[in-house]
Amino acid sequence: MIAVIDYSMGNLKSVSKALIRVGGDVIVTPNPGVAKEAEGIVLPGVGAFAQGIQNLERRGFLPFLSEWGKMSQPLLGICLGMHLLFTEGEEGGLHRGLDLIHGRVKRFPDKVKVPHMGWNQVILSRGSGEDLFLRNIADGSSFYFAHSYYGEPDDPRVVVGITEYGVQFASVVRRGHILGVQFHPEKSDRNGLSLLANFVRMTNG
Repeated sequence: MIAVIDYSMGNLKSVSKALIRVGGDVIVTPNPGVAKEAEGIVLPGVGAFAQGIQNLERRGFLPFLSEWGKMSQPLLGICLGMHLLFTEGEEGGLHRGLDLIHGRVKRFPDKVKVPHMGWNQVILSRGSGEDLFLRNIADGSSFYFAHSYYGEPDDPRVVVGITEYGVQFASVVRRGHILGVQFHPEKSDRNGLSLLANFVRMTNG
């Protein structure tokens, strides 16, 4: 089972439908007690960093996700969900994140139009072709983005995909079983579905 976390911050229906389409056994839940029975967790999200953390805390997910990060089952953060994996975010002041990926979420520089919205390429880092999460994803594949902030990891080794938009930013991160994508795979047609199918396979061991 894959638990999609409902914390009132995202496109739950489209994410869960896409996971089901590629073979996932999916439950959408606002309850950490239900989520802990899953083999994989998806943290989607659309909106602001501070509100996202507040909503997770209100529903009791902060200690749950902190403990999950110490386990071996996969966790995938999508867009805002990826941001919340980081140590802290600058949106609306400095706010503490989950600290599962060490680093900070920053706003794009003023020289570029925000939000960064639409299709853009993901350039894979060297060796990422051996990563099960990125299986069948070609270097330079396009995905759909919609964001004004991006995550900057402290450790460049967790960056497995980068995208250019005024600056080069991490569009795919991985630290062990902790995964994050800045784009929306559920809106990214075949490439997005391939990525989600890989995640489903990871939850199956």
